[in-house]
Amino acid sequence: MTPLQSTTSLLGLLLGAGLWLVSARLPFLRRTEFAERISAHLRPAAGRSRLLPAPRELTPFGPLERVLRPVLRELVLRLNRISPAGKPLSMRLQRAGLRQGVLDFRAEQVLWAGLGLIVGGAAAVVLAGAGHIGLTAVLVLTAAGAVLGYLFRDYLLGVRIRRREARMLAEFPALAEMMALSVGAGESAAAALERIARTARGELAGEFREVVVQTRSGVPLIQALRGFSDRLQLDPLARFVDGVCVAMERGTPLGDVLRAQAQDVRDLAKRELMEAAGRKEIAMMVPLVFGVLPLTVLFAVFPGLALLRLGF
Repeated sequence: MTPLQSTTSLLGLLLGAGLWLVSARLPFLRRTEFAERISAHLRPAAGRSRLLPAPRELTPFGPLERVLRPVLRELVLRLNRISPAGKPLSMRLQRAGLRQGVLDFRAEQVLWAGLGLIVGGAAAVVLAGAGHIGLTAVLVLTAAGAVLGYLFRDYLLGVRIRRREARMLAEFPALAEMMALSVGAGESAAAALERIARTARGELAGEFREVVVQTRSGVPLIQALRGFSDRLQLDPLARFVDGVCVAMERGTPLGDVLRAQAQDVRDLAKRELMEAAGRKEIAMMVPLVFGVLPLTVLFAVFPGLALLRLGF
C-alpha cells in the first residue's frame, strides 16, 4: 500500500468515525432518559428570580461552551473509565460483584492490551507479507489491536454489570415478598434480612448477606442499607432502601412497604418487556417491507404480465 493510499484510508476511517459519532447521538437512535420522558409533562420551576441579571458565562466561549458541554461531560465520563485509578472504576467493580482492586483490573487490561498487540501485529505482518499494506498501516493496525484489547476488557466488565443487575432485579420481588412475610410474622427488619441471607441464594441474597455482616460488626442497619444502595446504584433497590429506612424511622407498617416495592419492580419488568416488544415489532417491519412485500407483489403481478405478453 502506497503512502497516499494509507493516508486516504486513515482519513476515511476518521470520517467514518465522525459520522458514526454524529449519527449515534441523533434523538431517534440514542436512549431516552427518564427525565427527558417526563419533562414535557412538568411545569419548569424557575430556580432564581427573573428580576436578577442573567448569570455570566464562566468561560469566554459563550454559546459554543453550552453546545460543547454535553460532549465534554461525556468525554470526561469516558476518560474516568480508562484512568489508571479512580473511584468510578472501584464502584463499577463493586457493582459487578468482583473482589479485585482497581490496580488488579488495570493489570488485566494491560494483559488484554498485550494480547491485542500480538494479534494485531500478527495480522499486520501477514497482510504486509502478502503485499496488501505498508509500514504505516502495520503500525496503525498493531496499535489498534492493543487499544481494542484494552477497551474490550472494559466492555466485558460493563456486560457483567448489566447481567448481574438483571439477575438482581429478577430476584428482588421474591426476596421482598419473603421479607414482608417475615416482618408480618413478627420479626424485625434485621431478623428478616438475616433469614433471607441464610435461606436464599443468588446475587441479591449475597448483597443482603453483606448488609447482615456489616450490622453484626456494629454498623447501624439504616447506614448499612444506605451503603448497599450506593454500592449497587439501581433505582428500584434505592427506592426499596428509602422505603425501608423511612418505615423504620417513622414506624409505618414495613410489610405494606415491602409488598408495594415488590409490585413496583414487577410493573417495571412488565413495562420494559412491553417496550422491548414494541422495538422488536418496529424492527420486524424491515424484513416485511423489504423482503416479504416485494415477493408478494411479484407473485401477484407476474401472472397478469405473462397473460398480457401472451395476448400480444
